[in-house]
Amino acid sequence: MTSIGLDIHKTAIVGPNVDLGAGCVVGEYAILGRAPRGKQEGELPLVIGPGAVIRPFTTIYAGSRIGARLQTGQGASIREDNVVGDDVSIGTHASLEFGNRIGSRVRVHTGCFLELTTIEDDVFLGPHVVFTDDPHPMCPAYLDCVRGGVVRKGARIGANSTILPGVEIGAEALVGAGSVVRKNVPPRSVWAGNPAIELKDEITKLACFAGIFPHAYSWLDDTREVKA
Repeated sequence: MTSIGLDIHKTAIVGPNVDLGAGCVVGEYAILGRAPRGKQEGELPLVIGPGAVIRPFTTIYAGSRIGARLQTGQGASIREDNVVGDDVSIGTHASLEFGNRIGSRVRVHTGCFLELTTIEDDVFLGPHVVFTDDPHPMCPAYLDCVRGGVVRKGARIGANSTILPGVEIGAEALVGAGSVVRKNVPPRSVWAGNPAIELKDEITKLACFAGIFPHAYSWLDDTREVKA
């Protein structure tokens, strides 16, 4: 374990085979490197990049790889077989079950639930967004049909939304709060409701409710021009 500039509270538990980057801060009663079921302590590595802030009561299991500047809220849980990019925030009591692939600059708000989910860069998940991966209760062929969701780059999903198994949310799309999404959402479209339906086929048709910008997400156009 790297020892450069680490600040680990005396009540935190850091298991064997944990690689913490320089400058990480680990709060009270956090547990890092817990072995998943069927594995021995230290059998799987846990890698966390530099500059992480891991707040009290967070548990991160062995067998995951996390980039630089991770931020967790209190009581966050990250299970095994998660791959997480740089500058990711995992909110209070959020749960990353196994098999997630999360890009960089992603915000996973309080109380979210993800399993076998792919999240690309610059995605925002509001509080209590749930990704389901079970199309039906468990059966003998469960692992043959379980499917996680996919969220493409820059998409935003509002609070208390539920994404059903295998659904893809397109790049820069917006899903309104409280939605139940049963179908794939095209890029840059606006969907909401239970079941969710398309309200706008292009986010530029969504007004800025405060009247500050010419339309919602107009700053994305400026970003594209700079990159071009």
